[in-house]
Amino acid sequence: MEKTSQQFNQQIEKCRSLYHKKTKDYGTAWRILRPSSLTDQLLIKANRIRTIEEQGQQKVDDPIDGEFIGLVNYSLMALIQLELPAEAPVELGETDALSYFDKQAAHCKALMEAKNHDYGEVWRDMRISSLTDLILQKLYRIKQIEDNEGATLVSEGLDANYSDIVNYSIFALIKLDEQEKA
Repeated sequence: MEKTSQQFNQQIEKCRSLYHKKTKDYGTAWRILRPSSLTDQLLIKANRIRTIEEQGQQKVDDPIDGEFIGLVNYSLMALIQLELPAEAPVELGETDALSYFDKQAAHCKALMEAKNHDYGEVWRDMRISSLTDLILQKLYRIKQIEDNEGATLVSEGLDANYSDIVNYSIFALIKLDEQEKA
């Protein structure tokens, strides 16, 4: 599992680097988005991945790994939105924006390590397309929870589902990286 921890760190650093650059370009304009709008952005990205997987080709020259990075970053943004109080300013300073990113990424990594312990890193035997399907399933669950105004009877909440999307996306990025190096 040490290898997975290192690979997670490498992939999350790619995501953080893009998040940091976009923060420099745009500030934290994404903060105006409600969590449900972030969910819809995630749905767009995950659906594009699945469509390309099913069709076996793409017409827009944006690489699939970039979509998985987007899934990580939008999910972390959603987790940040859930954490911040409603009265928090839209514009976060660069240091705060990165601090919130790092906090949520660390939470997701701890969750990944706990689940990898219990599940024995079974994700390594999975197809990327299965990870895509699991991400879409999580998104439909999130949409249902949002439609229920956050209420669940026995299920995990929004934060757990967004965290799983981060981890499934990181797994896909690791698998894509391994395929590229093979």
